[in-house]
Amino acid sequence: MIDNLYRWYPVYTNSRAEKKAYQELQRKGIEAYLPLKKEWRQWSDRKKIVEEPLFKSYIFVRISNKEHAEVLMTQGVSRFLYFSGKIAVMPDKQMEDLKLLLTSGEDLTLIEHEIQPGEKVLIHAGPFKGMIAELVSIENKKSLVLKLENLGYALEVKTSMAYIEPLK
Repeated sequence: MIDNLYRWYPVYTNSRAEKKAYQELQRKGIEAYLPLKKEWRQWSDRKKIVEEPLFKSYIFVRISNKEHAEVLMTQGVSRFLYFSGKIAVMPDKQMEDLKLLLTSGEDLTLIEHEIQPGEKVLIHAGPFKGMIAELVSIENKKSLVLKLENLGYALEVKTSMAYIEPLK
């Protein structure tokens, strides 16, 4: 059965190709969203405000399942993002909130936190969702080892970086 429901999908682009991919998707008639932020840039002869992507190498498309191939055949688009083996879907409410936040005029700064071994993390997906663990080692961004202590004993679990977030 073909699903004709339109959903938002995050799409990974080639490096520094977000604007080009966005323009190409629009040219094809595909609804796309590229969140931009304003930044001051300094050159040797001038200083200027430029619009840069809020999320490096990401844009969002609102398509039905039958348009997946057309998106992938767009210049600048690399691939869809996957979560738990399926193409990731962004809830409409999250996309509306992101758009509202960016039109509010607030000065946004995206903070990327590199989690280091020894830090406490919260597991937000999978069978251990909601548990707090200690990061033991990072083999790569898709495979890391966590030590769960709130079971009464230490247990090492291999999981993905996408399933954890640092405790504040």
